[in-house]
Amino acid sequence: MIRVPVEGTGRLSDAWRHCVGTGRVELALRRDYQDSLKLLQDEIGFRYIRGHGLLSDGMGVHRPYEWEGARRVHHSFTYVDQVVDAYLALGIRPFLELGFMPEGLASGERTIFWWRGNVTPPRSHQEWAALVKATLAHLVDRYGLDEVRTWPIEVWNEPNLPDFWEGADEQAYHRLYEVTAGAVKEVDASLQVGGPAISPGADEWLDRFAEFTERYDVPVDFVSKHAYTSGPARHVPFGTHQTLGPAHGLLDQFATPRERLKGTRLAELPVHITEFNSSYRPDNPIHDTAFHAAYLAPVVAAGGDHVDSFSYWTFSDMFEEVGPPTALFHGGFGLLTHRQVRKPTYHLYAFMARMGREFLRRGDDHLVTRYPDGRVTVLAWAPVDASGGTPGPDRHRLRLSVPVGDTAEAFVRRSGVDEEQGNARTAWQRMGSPRSPRPDQLDVLHEAAEPARRHLRLPVEDGRVGLDLTLNRHEVTLVEVSAVVEEAPPWAGERRLLGGDPR
Repeated sequence: MIRVPVEGTGRLSDAWRHCVGTGRVELALRRDYQDSLKLLQDEIGFRYIRGHGLLSDGMGVHRPYEWEGARRVHHSFTYVDQVVDAYLALGIRPFLELGFMPEGLASGERTIFWWRGNVTPPRSHQEWAALVKATLAHLVDRYGLDEVRTWPIEVWNEPNLPDFWEGADEQAYHRLYEVTAGAVKEVDASLQVGGPAISPGADEWLDRFAEFTERYDVPVDFVSKHAYTSGPARHVPFGTHQTLGPAHGLLDQFATPRERLKGTRLAELPVHITEFNSSYRPDNPIHDTAFHAAYLAPVVAAGGDHVDSFSYWTFSDMFEEVGPPTALFHGGFGLLTHRQVRKPTYHLYAFMARMGREFLRRGDDHLVTRYPDGRVTVLAWAPVDASGGTPGPDRHRLRLSVPVGDTAEAFVRRSGVDEEQGNARTAWQRMGSPRSPRPDQLDVLHEAAEPARRHLRLPVEDGRVGLDLTLNRHEVTLVEVSAVVEEAPPWAGERRLLGGDPR
């Protein structure tokens, strides 16, 4: 039995909660999107949200026109205001990603996604700088400088990939970053700007980014990159399957920026993983599974050891990178489906939100914390086989000796999700995988998404309670332990319910 120490060793990092991803920000204009985000915020409560397309044509910010023989530009912030207002009303702030290129400013026609985000450099860096300054000046005017100073501003998205930045032209990105960072600082020197927001497999960009910004004294307030563990895509109609590397590969990727930037001017800056997940594909069904929650559990538990934040990509299947969803469970990145059905990975985050802040212990399959009032919380997960070679063990046993203080008995509340419980995808498959569930079917799926819940009362010896936890395949479970303070009157008892002798 593993003995959990009485004394804490600091606070549990909440880097997992700092930010969450979304699809293009334009989706925030939709009521169903806002309803999903409200559910997420009520139960988990992320601090920031990051998405693509703030400056794309769908947001209508950059509006060129001609007047009296001259080209002019009008900047319109109608949609920007509605999006930011919606975020702030739900208690979440924007993590601004500057992109993609407005068509009227683009140097080419290369686009990405079905909504055609333009990924070419600006044909006029001066006009791009004016767009950036106008946008940020407007946000400062509307929301106040003190507020906007708290919003990180990231320059572009994955410029190391030709799909996201024409030709993956590194020098062109450096030029864009220099112009953008300068424009940001012209609005206010204390605004936070950073990058280079690279995808996995391009860590040498970090080295050259540090060299470039130091050589030309370009401002950088944080460093950002992305992390995924999936292999090449194997396509099927309306879906994708991929191999996965071990989950610790994500932690290795998290650690890379600080390792590579040692000795540079950027060494002590905050590091934000502004996208992470298993697969980078929004149509990979792995995201909908209990396996996925158990796979990511050790990453969510330990990621804060390496970075200041790591942002799950994305909070909702309302995403539309490759088009609107084709079915309720179609593999979308989201913690929620587009009908607000919670997935097992959603519950992993909801369990983390219920963990105490005082750190007691972490192992390969568990995390233990404590609240100031003495309640102890345990997050435990079953091991998975990321190779897919085996389904993983049917059962996984974890035995902990947990300190609960001076009490005779402990109350134990356990919540869990696995292949059967808290798993709407399993119920959906059993009802025939309906693409658009009827209202009665949707009710069943919401019900099936609820975690399994159990309540126990266990004896305490020498201030400790023994937890003997058997986890099902791919289970993630939260156990909350508190001292029992008995308040039942002396005449209470089950024997009296039907008038029997209480002796």
